[in-house]
Amino acid sequence: MPKFLSTLSMIALLALTQTAQAQSTSETQSEGADAAQTETAETTAESSAEATTGDSQMTEGLSMGEDSAPKVFEPYVKEEHGDWKLQCFPVEEGEEPCQLYQLLKDDQGTDVAEVALFRLPSGGQAVAGATVTVPLETLLTAQLTIAVDGAKGKRYPFSFCSPVGCYARIGFTAADIAAFKKGANATVTLVPAPAPDQKVVLKMSLSGFTAGFNAATEIKN
Repeated sequence: MPKFLSTLSMIALLALTQTAQAQSTSETQSEGADAAQTETAETTAESSAEATTGDSQMTEGLSMGEDSAPKVFEPYVKEEHGDWKLQCFPVEEGEEPCQLYQLLKDDQGTDVAEVALFRLPSGGQAVAGATVTVPLETLLTAQLTIAVDGAKGKRYPFSFCSPVGCYARIGFTAADIAAFKKGANATVTLVPAPAPDQKVVLKMSLSGFTAGFNAATEIKN
């Protein structure tokens, strides 16, 4: 065999041997790294489990507290009866309290007052009650007047005011409710404080009142 071929054969053999050794070393190192990673993961998991167990033992029997604020449930409109909405308040247990609601507007269509009317348990002088909310700039001493179909009305005092508005808490007799059921429209009259010589007369529709009143629940104190 020529010398240069023999030299090439030796070089090739050495190259193959070095490649095999490198692969063997790489595989060994890879196996070692994998084993180390597995051992590290197992150690970490064991430490985490021990820590969790320790935390559980430390917190066992301890109160984590609870939210002291009462749950607030937003009212929703369950049904509509004519121009009245049956507004209900969700509760965790028992029957939902439901009242009649109507938003009163002036001749320009501006929201002015709100009426929330509810039934009361039988046996009292008032068979129903209502809360009428009016703007803050209302002359409270002039009180609030409610009349049905042009008949002589009744005046009701205001109870208190808040940043939202002023409130009149009203009791209705059986005769008052009977007039609402028979009537077509009622008027709610108030006097603005900046113009005490004027009156704001708001229409309160009685369309659907009978069905809505029958659907409302009794509100017990």
